[in-house]
Amino acid sequence: MTSTRFGALVGLALGAIVVFAGFAEAALVAFLTAVGFVVGLVLDGRLDLTDYLGHRQNR
Repeated sequence: MTSTRFGALVGLALGAIVVFAGFAEAALVAFLTAVGFVVGLVLDGRLDLTDYLGHRQNR
């Protein structure tokens, strides 16, 4: 699946949520989807957050 098709499906899903549940619920779903995406990237090892979270130091 290309990024364009994936984006279209996400837009369609968020549009349906806006119609049936309202804007606030759609915004919450979009935010939680983004959080889940970032967590997935970290778990897959494709995103390294050590520069943002600080380095662990052994004492």
